[in-house]
Amino acid sequence: MKKFWWCSSLILVMLVAGVFWGTWFTLTRSLETFPPDQFIRIGKTIIDNVAVPMRILMPATLLVQLLLCLGFWKQKPALYFFAASFIFMIISLLITLIVEVPIDNQIKTWTATTIPGNWMALRATWKEFHFFRTLTSILSFVLLTIPVLFRHRSRSLYR
Repeated sequence: MKKFWWCSSLILVMLVAGVFWGTWFTLTRSLETFPPDQFIRIGKTIIDNVAVPMRILMPATLLVQLLLCLGFWKQKPALYFFAASFIFMIISLLITLIVEVPIDNQIKTWTATTIPGNWMALRATWKEFHFFRTLTSILSFVLLTIPVLFRHRSRSLYR
């Protein structure tokens, strides 16, 4: 059963990190180049595309990671890596809920004529925190994969 939770965790964390990395790599690095109307349109499209799937994917990821930690409770150092991975994914979720979603909710109401005067500051905040969210999700994936490197030394990890 441990292999199942580990494999499931790897896949789910990879998917979450992929969503964040993909957005950062393809869009966030060049946000300043979009005029307000294009920024609003792109923002609304991305929000519509990811809102529902991420409401399912993120909790599922955290649940499976928690089950993985419980399954490896007595197996150190694997537990330490899995717990750290879980913590980084929680940080990713907190950044999403505390910073990103409130800004997204504002963007959903904007039009080219009603965009607020501080939209560039909001965009800069969103961009900065999206970087950190991407980083924490990638660190979560890396920490989840590190015990694979030690497989040959400790077969008990897979029992």
